[in-house]
Amino acid sequence: MRYAVVGAGLAVVGAVLQALVRNRLADPFLLGISSGASAGAVLVLVLGGGAGLVGGVTTTLALPAGAFVGALLSLVLVYGLARTGGTLTSTRLVLAGVAVSYILSALATLLLVVAGRPEQFQEAMYWSLGGLGSARWDTLALPAAVLAVGVGALLTLARPLDLLLVGEEEATVLGLDTARFRAAVFVLASLVTAVMVSASGAVGFVGLMAPHAARLAVGAPHRRLLPVAALGGALALVLADLAARTVAAPQDIPVGVLTALTGGPFFLWLMRRRPGPEGAAL
Repeated sequence: MRYAVVGAGLAVVGAVLQALVRNRLADPFLLGISSGASAGAVLVLVLGGGAGLVGGVTTTLALPAGAFVGALLSLVLVYGLARTGGTLTSTRLVLAGVAVSYILSALATLLLVVAGRPEQFQEAMYWSLGGLGSARWDTLALPAAVLAVGVGALLTLARPLDLLLVGEEEATVLGLDTARFRAAVFVLASLVTAVMVSASGAVGFVGLMAPHAARLAVGAPHRRLLPVAALGGALALVLADLAARTVAAPQDIPVGVLTALTGGPFFLWLMRRRPGPEGAAL
């Protein structure tokens, strides 16, 4: 069940981020939000002494809180690096996000290495790669609640999200304060991502692939897109977990490894087929 919750959350956030930056190559992982959340969560794990690395800590608010702070700081860093001369293009934002994502992933691994607890390193690394094998019902409540509230809130913002797709100037003319709206939705997206990452590790590319599949099914309007993307993300991660448990049985493969193996080629295909708007200023 937690696989479905995490997949749905990441897919919804991916669909929203693609509207916010007007680039369909965007997702929580590629913009550095997932990696920032993972680094923040790993810091909590390290400072917390590693007790109950995957199960016990996730029953408190410490891990999601650390992930949320890491996600927000990562987003601020990506924005700062991508903005040049007072303008911010969607392409530059994605490129900065990819770079920050790799840096923060390396930082999270370094934190685990220098923690000096080799008996816990393998478990923490498995979690950080999207290992969901320790999922239990008592850790489902927070991700499920955040998913329900987050999707409900984003559905009420469907019309402003649609306006952003039309264009920055057009949305402003129609009365949308784009800067304030974008900042508020980024915070909400970071919160949902942080809770999902704290439950699953940094599972990449679900937020990229599921929204595209949903658009093929129901089109671009977000009132239809977000629920269908949530269902698609849930199904995708459940199937990825099934494959992870059977491909190399009895050895479990971290789900994040399989999503990267499929999502990476999809990203490259999408980049060649439908490049983002090079000059779109945010």
